Amino acid sequence: QVRLVESGGGLVQAGGSLRLSCAGPGIIGSDANSWYRQAPGKQREWLGTIKTTGAEDYGDSVKGRFTIFRDNAKNTVYLQMNNLTPEDTAVYYCKVRNYAAHTEYWGQGTQVTVSS
Repeated sequence: QVRLVESGGGLVQAGGSLRLSCAGPGIIGSDANSWYRQAPGKQREWLGTIKTTGAEDYGDSVKGRFTIFRDNAKNTVYLQMNNLTPEDTAVYYCKVRNYAAHTEYWGQGTQVTVSS
């Protein structure tokens, strides 16, 4: 089991920014890195994915505000979040996938709270 450790969550005012990190040995060699979030009483929402091919895609609710990028030297994937609103309050999760090994791993989640 690959352990992914998330960090960077916290409390921020509306309009502010946060950068979440997802670190672990599973980052190296993974084919796709994604971020999701889950607000209380709601289903888990996909936010975006980057692939080693260079392809990237984002959900409509975060497009233009959130960016995913990866630092292989640090075995870390990041979620840069700008112009946050209270609707962005949720627990945020990273996921990494390795297509050849047919594996995917999730982080433990980190809470982000945006105050109005």
